[in-house]
Amino acid sequence: MSLTRRISVAAVGLVAVGALVAAGPAQHGGGHDRPGHPGKPGHGQSGNTVDLQLLTINDFHGNLEPPAGSSGRVTEQQADGTVKTIDAGGVEYLATSLRNARKGHDRSLTVAAGDLVGASPLLSGLFHDEPTVEAMNKIGLDVTGVGNHEFDEGKDELLRLQNGGCHPVEGCYEKGKKFKGADYPILSANVVNEKTGRPLLAPYTIKNVKGVRVGFIGVTLKGTPNIVTASGVKGLKFLDEAETVNKYTAELRKRGVKSVVALIHEGGFPVSGSYNYDCDSGGPGTGISGPIVDIAKKISPDVDALVTGHTHNAYVCTIPDPAGKPRLVTSASSFGRLYTELDMKVDKRTGDIVRTSVKGSNHVVDRVQPKAADMTSLITRWNALAAPIANRTVGWISGDIARTGTNETPLGDLIADAQLEYAKTLDPTTQIAFMNPGGIRTDLVYAASGNEGDGVVTYAEGFAVQPFSNTVNLETLTGAQLVTALQQQVSGPNEAATKILQISAGLTYTLDLTKSGAARVVADSVKLNGAPIDPAASYRVAMNNFLTGGGDGFPVLAQGTSLLIGGDDLAAFATYLTAHSTAAAPLAPPAADRVTVIK
Repeated sequence: MSLTRRISVAAVGLVAVGALVAAGPAQHGGGHDRPGHPGKPGHGQSGNTVDLQLLTINDFHGNLEPPAGSSGRVTEQQADGTVKTIDAGGVEYLATSLRNARKGHDRSLTVAAGDLVGASPLLSGLFHDEPTVEAMNKIGLDVTGVGNHEFDEGKDELLRLQNGGCHPVEGCYEKGKKFKGADYPILSANVVNEKTGRPLLAPYTIKNVKGVRVGFIGVTLKGTPNIVTASGVKGLKFLDEAETVNKYTAELRKRGVKSVVALIHEGGFPVSGSYNYDCDSGGPGTGISGPIVDIAKKISPDVDALVTGHTHNAYVCTIPDPAGKPRLVTSASSFGRLYTELDMKVDKRTGDIVRTSVKGSNHVVDRVQPKAADMTSLITRWNALAAPIANRTVGWISGDIARTGTNETPLGDLIADAQLEYAKTLDPTTQIAFMNPGGIRTDLVYAASGNEGDGVVTYAEGFAVQPFSNTVNLETLTGAQLVTALQQQVSGPNEAATKILQISAGLTYTLDLTKSGAARVVADSVKLNGAPIDPAASYRVAMNNFLTGGGDGFPVLAQGTSLLIGGDDLAAFATYLTAHSTAAAPLAPPAADRVTVIK
C-alpha cells in the first residue's frame, strides 16, 4: 500500500455502464424497513394518512472532523434583529443530530443532494474518500444524488465508491479489510453514456418504508463538465436537470409510485446568509435567486419536494411549481453544519404525499451535543493511518497567506509561482503559469493547527489548500490566445461571475472594471517581464489539467499545442515551500500586485 497523495484516475471507456443499470432503475430499492430508525409503536399514523420524515444534507465534502474557521460556523437570526454565530459541523455531531432527529418517527429516510466527497480535507481525501463513505454508511444514509465533485477523480473512481473494491493504484489501506463501497445508491439520472444514452449509475431508487413507497431521482447540474477535469467525464453527457427529473417522474408514476422527491445538485442564493432566514417573508420564493429557481419552475407538479445543493447556502423556500402550487425547495448549507428536516403526510389510499402537509426547517449541528462514539473511533482509526504524512513539515510562513481578495490573491500568486518553478524543471522555456481560483480551497494560516508551532506549514495544511489531485501540465499558446484567456475571465460564461486567473511573477496587465465584457482586460497592457505580449509569438504556459481541459469557462486554454502532462500539483507546491523557506527565514505573503485594477 502506498500512502502517497491520491492521484487522479485516468478516464477509460464505459464498457460496463450498461450492466450497472441493466437490472432496472429499482437498483438499491425494494423493501426498506431498515434497522436503526427507531420509532414509537403506532406513532405517525392518523386516519387516512401516515407521517413521513426526511432528513437531508448536501455538500459534505469529506468534512469528518469539525471544519475550521468560517467553514465551521453558521449564523442565526435573533428575534431582536441581531445575528448569532454558532460553531457547527463534524461527523461526530452530525451522526448524533440525525440519530436524535429520527427518534419517535416510524418512517424516516436520510438523503443527500451530492458532493458528499471531493475537495475533502486530508483525513478523507488522502484515502480517496473511503472514510467518508464508511461514515455515511454508519450514519444510515439511504440515498444521495451525484454532484460535480463526485467526478473529481473520474467516473471509474465514482463507480468504485458505489460498488467497492480497493484502490487500483494504492490498494487496500488496512490489512485484511476490503473497501465495500456505499450501502446507499448514488443516483445519476442526467449523467449518461454519450454513445448509449444509458445513465452512469441508477437514475432513481424506490424506498419502501413500512408500506410507504417513495421515489428519489438524483441529478447534478448540467454544467458539470465546465467545472471538473475533462478527462474525468470523457464519454459522458450531462442532460437538462428539469427534463430529466420529469422523464423519470413519469416512469415512477407508471410503476405506481406517487410520492417523488428530487435530489438536485444545483442551488440558489438566499437574500440572507442566516440559516433560519424566512425565505418566503416577502411572498413565496421572493427570498431566493439563482439557477434552482428556473429549474424548480420547470419540474413536474408530480414531484413533491426538491432537495438541492451546490451553492453551499442554507434555505427552506417555497417556489411555485408549473401549476402554480407551492412546493418546498431546501438546502442545508455545507460541510455537515446543518441538516434539513422535512415532515409530511402520505395519503394511505393514493400513496401520494399531501403537498400542503410538507413542512421544512434547517437545524444546526452544534458542537455542544455529545459526540457519536462510533464516529470518534472512525476518525481516530483513519487519523492514525494519515499521521505520518499529515504532520510532515513542508515549509514556513511569516503570516497568513489568504486565498481571498480583490481579483488577484496572495495565495494565488504563490501557487502560480510554485507551478512555474516546477514547470521549468520539465521544460526550461516555460514562461508563465495560470492557477484557477476555485482550485484554491482555503488560506494558509500562520497560527498552528496542531502541535507543529506557529508559522509551520504541514502537508495536511497544504493538502487543504490544493486537494484535487491535479497535475501541472504544459502547453504552448500564442500571444493572441494568452490575451483571449485573460479576456475570458470576464466575458462569456464568466461575465456575470468573473473568474480571475492567478498568475505567476512577470506577467502583468490592467483590469478596467469600469468597462464591460472582454474590454475589461486592456489588451495592450498585457506584458511579460515588461515587454508587450506579441500576438503572433508562442509562449510556453503551465497550468493544471483542469484548465488545459478548458474548465471554468476558458475554452481557449483547451486549444494549446505540444501538451506535456506533468506531476502532482500539491507536490509542486510543497517542494516550492520547502525550497523557499526555513524556520529562520519564513516565506512572506506575496504582495498580490501583478494585476492593476481600475474601479
